[in-house]
Amino acid sequence: MGDSKEAGADAPPAGATARGGLSLLPPGEAEEPSAQGSALCLGGSEVKSRAVVKYSSAPPRAAFARLEEKTDLKLPPANWLRESAKLGPAGTTILGNSKKSKPFSSFGMAYDFIDSVGNDVDVVSDSENIKKLLKIPYSKSHVSMAVHRVGRTLLLDELDIQELFMRSSQTGDWTWLKEFYQRLIDQKWQRKKKSKEHWHQKAILSKFLYYSINGDGAAQPVPPAAGQQDPPGSDQTQDADGASWPAPFDMPASVSEDPGASSQGGEPLEPSCIVGHVASAPKEQNLTTLFNDGENSQGLKNDFVRNILWTFEDIHMLVGSNMPIFGGGRYPAVSLRLRDNNKPINVLTGIDYWLDNLICNVPELVMCFHVNGIVQKYEMIKTEEIPDLENSNFSTKVIKDIAQNILSFLKSNCTKEGHTYWLFKASGSDIVKLYDLTTLCEETEDKYQNPFTMPVAILLYKVACNMMMKKNQNKKHYGTIRTLLLNCLKLLDKSRHPQIIASANYMLSELFQLDEPKKEESSECPLNENSDESYSEEEEEEEEMPDSDENGSYSTSSDPPEDNKAVAIIKSVGELSVPEKYKSIHQIRPSCAFPVCHDTEERCRLVLSYVLEGLKSVDNSIKKESDLPAADPSTPIPLKYEDESARGGPEGLEKQMALFLDKMGSLQKGSYSCQSGMVPGSWQHKMKLQLILKSSKAYYVLSDAAMSLQKYGRALRYIRLALQSHDTYCCLCTNMFSEVLLFLSQYLTLCGDIQLMLAQNASNRAAHLEEFNYQTKEDQEILHSLHRESSCHGFAWATDLSTDLESQLSVSCKCYEAANEILQFSDLKSQNPDHCVQVSKRMGNIRNEIGVFYMNQAAALQGERAVSKSVSTAEQQLWKKSFSCFEKGIHNFESIGDATNAALLLCNTGRLMRICAQAHCGAGDEFKREFSPEEGLYYNKAVDYYLKALRSLGTRDAHPAVWDSVNWELSTTYFTMATLQQDYAPLSRKAQEQIEREVSEAMMKSLGHCDADSASARQPLRQYRAATIHHRLASMYHSCLRNQVGDEHLRKQHRVLADLHYSKAVTLFQLLKDTPCELLRVQLERVAFAEFQMAGQSSNVGKLKTLSGALDIMVRTTHAFQLMRKELVEESGQPKSDGPSPAADAAPGLNREEALKLLSIFESRLSFLLLQSIRLLSPGKKKTSSDSEGDAALRTNKHVYSQLLRATANRDTSLLERVDILLHLLGQLAGGGAVQ
Repeated sequence: MGDSKEAGADAPPAGATARGGLSLLPPGEAEEPSAQGSALCLGGSEVKSRAVVKYSSAPPRAAFARLEEKTDLKLPPANWLRESAKLGPAGTTILGNSKKSKPFSSFGMAYDFIDSVGNDVDVVSDSENIKKLLKIPYSKSHVSMAVHRVGRTLLLDELDIQELFMRSSQTGDWTWLKEFYQRLIDQKWQRKKKSKEHWHQKAILSKFLYYSINGDGAAQPVPPAAGQQDPPGSDQTQDADGASWPAPFDMPASVSEDPGASSQGGEPLEPSCIVGHVASAPKEQNLTTLFNDGENSQGLKNDFVRNILWTFEDIHMLVGSNMPIFGGGRYPAVSLRLRDNNKPINVLTGIDYWLDNLICNVPELVMCFHVNGIVQKYEMIKTEEIPDLENSNFSTKVIKDIAQNILSFLKSNCTKEGHTYWLFKASGSDIVKLYDLTTLCEETEDKYQNPFTMPVAILLYKVACNMMMKKNQNKKHYGTIRTLLLNCLKLLDKSRHPQIIASANYMLSELFQLDEPKKEESSECPLNENSDESYSEEEEEEEEMPDSDENGSYSTSSDPPEDNKAVAIIKSVGELSVPEKYKSIHQIRPSCAFPVCHDTEERCRLVLSYVLEGLKSVDNSIKKESDLPAADPSTPIPLKYEDESARGGPEGLEKQMALFLDKMGSLQKGSYSCQSGMVPGSWQHKMKLQLILKSSKAYYVLSDAAMSLQKYGRALRYIRLALQSHDTYCCLCTNMFSEVLLFLSQYLTLCGDIQLMLAQNASNRAAHLEEFNYQTKEDQEILHSLHRESSCHGFAWATDLSTDLESQLSVSCKCYEAANEILQFSDLKSQNPDHCVQVSKRMGNIRNEIGVFYMNQAAALQGERAVSKSVSTAEQQLWKKSFSCFEKGIHNFESIGDATNAALLLCNTGRLMRICAQAHCGAGDEFKREFSPEEGLYYNKAVDYYLKALRSLGTRDAHPAVWDSVNWELSTTYFTMATLQQDYAPLSRKAQEQIEREVSEAMMKSLGHCDADSASARQPLRQYRAATIHHRLASMYHSCLRNQVGDEHLRKQHRVLADLHYSKAVTLFQLLKDTPCELLRVQLERVAFAEFQMAGQSSNVGKLKTLSGALDIMVRTTHAFQLMRKELVEESGQPKSDGPSPAADAAPGLNREEALKLLSIFESRLSFLLLQSIRLLSPGKKKTSSDSEGDAALRTNKHVYSQLLRATANRDTSLLERVDILLHLLGQLAGGGAVQ
């Protein structure tokens, strides 16, 4: 249509109230301006009216030609019925307001302005229908309209019963409505023909308009011969301006009624897209156009000259108008009317003119009066003056009340989306009835016989599409979208409209966000905001207003007393004039609440149910099915994965991985393999791709949810279905998107997690296997649809539930490796750094798990073989495998800067080196054994790895627990190495001094990494280690002192070191509560050390001093005997108590055999020391000044010695009694003044 966009008025017209004009639109654009409407002061009360032209195809306004008086309008002008630019390209069809609207005119507008439908606009209709409704109380003529509800919007269309019944007579359609009409409304229905006068007046109006657009303004009649032709339509009763009804929707939608008609521009959406858009991307709901059937196929095009958003009081209407508007000179915008001077303007005509000017925002009306076709005069009338014209005065306030009441009545009763309602008032009747034709149709015959079914379904679909397309769409509208789509699906025949059904089901599945948090927030899913308030039907009788006479086309008939088929009835049209007669008093039940899914599984199951319906719709539309066997959805598909993956073990797994990676590489280049015969690029192909991808995502989320519930068998089943869906997608896809590859990487990562958890939970394998093999009917049907396109075995290697631990760990590792490989195919690595880090972490972790698995196997083999045998080849192979895994894992963690986990793997590698060292210690005879070079090599390697781990961590603050663990392992390694060198000294290879030096260095390093001072749960263990190190060092220096001859300086150094380490060992052992034997042994060694020193002394004074020190050490062993006694008492009292004592739980218990041995040594050494002291203290020939002190010590020592001899002589004394005796004797020595 034309390029120019026009508005009502270019400048404010002269008048009491200022009105802003509507701005001109640039060519080819729809208007959404801040255009001002008009506020008209009419009859002392203000009626608010605002008009915004949304779209116009009318040419620029031109001044009308004022016809000379006596011009004969019966003569046709030269330009009559020729296409005129001033009347627009519609040409001959624009004949003023006499043009009848098409039955689907509101749908054409709704398609073009889909944004307004359901939300902002209350009514979409032809201006003629609006005027007819607002004139109901004034008119006796019939009213017959179809009403449809979409959200809060009502679509009004003329329902021409005459046309329908004429069609029924020819085709047999609508017979049920004809019978219903004759039974309830008009039993003697007959076709009414329009009078000759009607056609005569129409022809005069047409000629008048063509005269008025002549450039020179003068009438130019055609020659008489040519002018005598009859006007078109004068002999026709139906086709001239009758409604053009479409076929009953059993023909293909691609058969166009008007293939040459161009769709109207001015909207961002393509109006030629009958089924709109389908959501494709998961995060942004951008919609991909899948369908391209024009609305023209059913005559559903918007063919109005202008579409206006008209706000009348608080009612928002999208109105189509064809009224010609003229302008220029003194009259920037006027409407042109022709009136018979002999007939006064009545109320109906006045309302007609006033509403037309109001809707189009035209400030003035030019009236041309004629008598029998001869022009008499012109008269200019302002729009606000029309209600006060003589013979046609009416109240604008009443018109406003009528509008509000009718809208309230319709909104409160037309509540079901997708239903066709019929608003009917018989000619001459005061009763207005509303019927639900959809319900009536379903009661009688096929619902698809209703011609409105398809347009309504498409409109519901389009509105839902439009709401889905808005990226800033809030979740609160999801309930509305879902209701629109469900109502759309109810109206459609599955066999006839598979494309829309598949698309609608896909969009329904898109409403449920699979990646949202598991915890549903009910506040996020409120009730539908667009639900209108319901209106009460207070059917009170009101005073009837007098009807103005106007010839109706229907016969007057008396109304039956009851009509139980009507949804609602206005008993008298007079009620419509009563202010707020049908004002709402309560809200209708919200029907658009979005279902609240209480858990992830419920949400995913809903998604899969919609996906399945969509897949069925696509599959049923594919014709080439001869190659496919008939699949029975109730028969489970046999799963052959076990056999396939079990054929080659880990080697077979490697081959399958290689094949998989080759396949992924080929997908990058683009390949297509489909078994069902779908054509790439067809709607079936595109839709099935979308549905399959959605199913794979739903199964992935289900698998993730099952994983979090520790249902690993179920999780593996779901991830298998997700990967089978993805495999089919890969077969169908001609160009793999990076986003889809990322999904696959995520699926494989989760599959690796599941396989790892199955490996770690082998005890519950039977339950996992049962869950894995279970299949729901829905899953089977989706799998059957997938098998139409591919074998679905591409990922069988990853989803096998194996019973072998090594196999499960290997599969898990391969899944992570495959996920990582996929990230390398494109720039996914840079786009998804977080996912890459997660995959690398998992690869490092699984390689650690496998490394530990092989390491434990090697340790088990080592434990099984005989001590004398050398290291086996199997052990060495396991070491190599374990080391390789640890090395790769360390590289994985280092690549992402994860120092903590890298340190843990370095620590495990150190442990592997220690196991290798232990394996080499078994060779040779136990008595002849020496610390071998291999042992030293591996222990030193272990030390290197532990030191690397500490360097990786940097400081303890980075991760205290890991730091402490590595430090402890390093201390243990040094300690073990030193202990072995000390116990099995390699004297055949090294000198004694070198060995002692190495042992001393290793022990001190072990001590350096053993933090005995920091308070922690492991502090007692560290204190024990430190005490043991000091004890061993003291013993070594003691031994050196005994065996060494010569260098006095070195001997003195060894003596000092031995004494120092003994003291430290005692101090640390005394801190511990459960080491009495160790403490006693150290003290006895200290006594032996003192005895050794005493043996080398010659003077009695020196000997006495050393002896006194030794006895002092003996007295200080009291603490060890007290601990021993406590444990013995607890052990003897344990059977009497009901449960184990706390001490028994805390301590490992006293080693009785060792305690007896140490006690015997202690008794003998005490006896020896006491005897020596008695000898040295016995009086000689010379008396000294300290005789009194010596005598006291001598008496005490003799007394204790005698008691000790008596006690040791009694062999039947129990351990506890012996300890008690010793404690008593030591007490006497301490208090009685032993040798000072």
